[in-house]
Amino acid sequence: MVVHGDPVKTVPRIAREVGAGSVHISADCAPYGRRRDEAVEEALGDIELVRSGSPYAVTPGRVRKQDGTPFKVFTPFRNAWLEHGWRAPADTSASTLDWTRPGHSVKIPAAKGKLPDARKLWEQFRDERLPGYGTTRDRPDLDATSRLSAFLRFGVLHPRTLLRDCDGTFRSELAWREFYADVLWHRPETARENYDRRFDRMKHDDDQELFEAWKNGRTGYPIVDAGMRQLLREGFMHNRVRMIVASFLVKDLHLPWWWGARHFMRHLIDGDLASNQHNWQWVAGCGTDAAPYFRVFNPLAQAKKFDPDGAYVRKYAPDSLDLPPIVDHAVERQVALDRYQAIRS
Repeated sequence: MVVHGDPVKTVPRIAREVGAGSVHISADCAPYGRRRDEAVEEALGDIELVRSGSPYAVTPGRVRKQDGTPFKVFTPFRNAWLEHGWRAPADTSASTLDWTRPGHSVKIPAAKGKLPDARKLWEQFRDERLPGYGTTRDRPDLDATSRLSAFLRFGVLHPRTLLRDCDGTFRSELAWREFYADVLWHRPETARENYDRRFDRMKHDDDQELFEAWKNGRTGYPIVDAGMRQLLREGFMHNRVRMIVASFLVKDLHLPWWWGARHFMRHLIDGDLASNQHNWQWVAGCGTDAAPYFRVFNPLAQAKKFDPDGAYVRKYAPDSLDLPPIVDHAVERQVALDRYQAIRS
């Protein structure tokens, strides 16, 4: 059944109503979720709260260096994560649940339209596009990615289901998701703050007009505008384009990375706090295992390389070619590098 309300009050009330001896949840590894679950656990009193697994192949916090400290660099983490391994997917072929009938019921509104079958989408991607994923995944003009991120985000698919049937580049992409969850587990403050505290001294601008142009896909840089409009239209953006538009906000417009991260979380249907915040910090140079700050994405060169025929731009922002650029990339690139040099000295 579906109920609404403060979980600290509602979960204990329902548990006592049905005479539960224990309450089972999927473990939440994000800062808010951890605080919420601890509060619910306290409110349950003598009713046990059981955290069963997590939405990750390996629960964050388990993979550590030999000295017990957390990893700060992706590749060693991935290697240790692979060595640690994970259980096989659960067998859900037969239901073993006895559904309770509480004294009151809540009507669940019918979904509008037919919901996609996530498992079938995965199998179709696995059989048709996964073999070429390593060479085509950076092309937003092609249907080359799985588009399963929202299903992972909401637990409709578990990564162990995917890991059973894949290896190589796609497995490494899943490892990035696990790495950033692990980083957030150990450093929950990095959901809002720079992982590298040197960047607290970085000078940022506060130009709301430029920010609005970026949010609405009116920058005059076609691939940036296409990405931002795809986000508003679909609640999704291709991963390569996410990096391009993030770099543009931080290093061409000199605006804080957390402005962009907040905008993404408001619109992305796959908005995952750990992945979103730390991918933004990766681009901004202030995260763990981040891209060097002097790596500034040139939006024109990126478009030429990854949308060579302009199909992606034509689909989402065909009029952007007629918009004047709001900034000069070459000039702003140098400004970004000068500001970075200032915090290093």
